[in-house]
Amino acid sequence: MSRVWDIPVHDSTRVRDVRVAAESASAHAGLTPHRTAAAALVATELATNLLKHAGGGHILINLVDRVPAGPDAHRTAVQLLALDHGPGIADVSAALRDGHSTVDASLGAGLGTCMRVSNDFDLHSTPGRGTVAVARIDHEPPSRHHRAQQRPRGPRAGGVNVSLARAEFSGDTWSWARSAALTTLMLADGLGHGAKAAEASNAAAAELARACHLPPSEILRRLHARLRTTRGAAVAVAQLDTDAQRLCFAGVGNIGARLDTVEGWRPLLSHPGIVGAHFPRTVPVQRVTWHPDSLLVLHSDGLPSRWTPPNDAVLLTRDPAVVAAAILRNAGSDARPVRDDTSVAVLAPDERT
Repeated sequence: MSRVWDIPVHDSTRVRDVRVAAESASAHAGLTPHRTAAAALVATELATNLLKHAGGGHILINLVDRVPAGPDAHRTAVQLLALDHGPGIADVSAALRDGHSTVDASLGAGLGTCMRVSNDFDLHSTPGRGTVAVARIDHEPPSRHHRAQQRPRGPRAGGVNVSLARAEFSGDTWSWARSAALTTLMLADGLGHGAKAAEASNAAAAELARACHLPPSEILRRLHARLRTTRGAAVAVAQLDTDAQRLCFAGVGNIGARLDTVEGWRPLLSHPGIVGAHFPRTVPVQRVTWHPDSLLVLHSDGLPSRWTPPNDAVLLTRDPAVVAAAILRNAGSDARPVRDDTSVAVLAPDERT
């Protein structure tokens, strides 16, 4: 979804801004007061940690689809991402314990509490490079006993969406859906910026939920028909057939894609055009074998064209949203802010070794 809350955290006054943003996002997602309070707690703790341990950073809040099983099964969750270029966490296991704190001025809630009250929580830290943490707050509180059962089996997808100049809406969006053995990941970049661009990309996401049973080229044709009344968008669709262990990719416009294979990272190429305006006569489809350790990255043109794929084997085992956020963080800095709406989405296997 295209609504974005992007809060730089470099002094204590921004902690309140982060909490208010989390409450606003929870209202947009329709969370209950109890789950809104959980989101506010997690947001406040993540922001406080950025100040106390990393010298500052960013909190990104997106609304994400929680259960991609069909057009009637989607529900919206609040996703909070904390990104920093700090010293990293020396002992991640200790940091994740309830009540752990290394400074007297901390809230004392700790990352362990964040993990306990979130429906999903994951963190990756590299000494000398910084930390990325993700938390997702759903409509229902997590059950410790049933936490594993709450997560659907199958390939995982996640992403991050950032708007140009911290605008309210991003013209980009990513979405995913499942239909039987097919898992489909889509990234759309609406032409231009702002609400009109977001209208185009959100229309593409809504149509994907209804068309995810179709092959990628037909999905793009359906999206073209749906987006005719909008500005149009660049769109890429990647569809994984877990029965055949095959990934099919098709794109129209300037969406980037790279696949991590046994031979290394390889690009997947989109075809020139605009979905909803100038659609090509034929849409080339690339078909590649999907291995147990494969990983796919889709990104809009806001990400620098010369971004470097991650070579951190531990990072690639983390939550796909953590991988996407690390790619975004490592490609830029406060001195080199994003030059466009930017979205990064990752498709990963069910489990990685």
